Amino acid sequence: MKRILFLLLITTNLVNAQNLDSLFVNANNLYKAGNFEGAIKEYETIESNKLVSVELYYNLGNSYYKLNKVGPSIYYYEKALHLDPSNEDVKNNLVFAKRLALDNIEELPKTVFQKLNKNYLQKLSYNQWAIVVITFSVLGSLFFLLFYFAEIPSKKRFYFVSSILSFILLLASLFISYNQYNTSKTNNLAIVFAEETEIRNAPTLNSEIVFKLHEGTKVIVLDAVDNWKKVKIKDGKLGWIIAEDIKILSNF
Repeated sequence: MKRILFLLLITTNLVNAQNLDSLFVNANNLYKAGNFEGAIKEYETIESNKLVSVELYYNLGNSYYKLNKVGPSIYYYEKALHLDPSNEDVKNNLVFAKRLALDNIEELPKTVFQKLNKNYLQKLSYNQWAIVVITFSVLGSLFFLLFYFAEIPSKKRFYFVSSILSFILLLASLFISYNQYNTSKTNNLAIVFAEETEIRNAPTLNSEIVFKLHEGTKVIVLDAVDNWKKVKIKDGKLGWIIAEDIKILSNF
């Protein structure tokens, strides 16, 4: 009986996978035919089944971009970029989408380490940095074993220095991986979906309006009270926004 249930489960999963594959192909064909709204429906059906990928988010971003929907296009490009930070196609299209956004917010000056982190270290996700950690741990162990069994002094020195260097790089990459993970978990990012929204100094409608934001702007969500979210933008300004005016990217 258990074997029959197991076979039925496998068969059901295979059928679902095939159906979703056909949906993706159909969505691509709709996109090519210029039916962007139809393509979006098919892509979002796939997304609702928790089968996400860079290609799916990228295609969703493209579809919304073709419909001049700034918020959703930036939202899905950002999600695709999270899965693959080095994807040049996603990065280029995200630049074009951001040009449609109305808000031009100047970023606060960054420290040398923040610039290094953004320009180089964030090119890899924390999962990719974890792979780097494993690679250096394997190399360090291998060089140490070669040092232990080597008999020629010059080779022993080479293997010893290489093992020490590998372990130093292991610790450095471990620190970077942890920092990237911690940053991704504490930075709860969101995209403004409302065409225009008011940011207030308290989570009430009768509080003072401190500034306004428009569709497509990225914010960091810091807190929540009822149907309000406390947000921060890249120039350091803080305020409260109605929760339904933004869509959470995720606390990656």
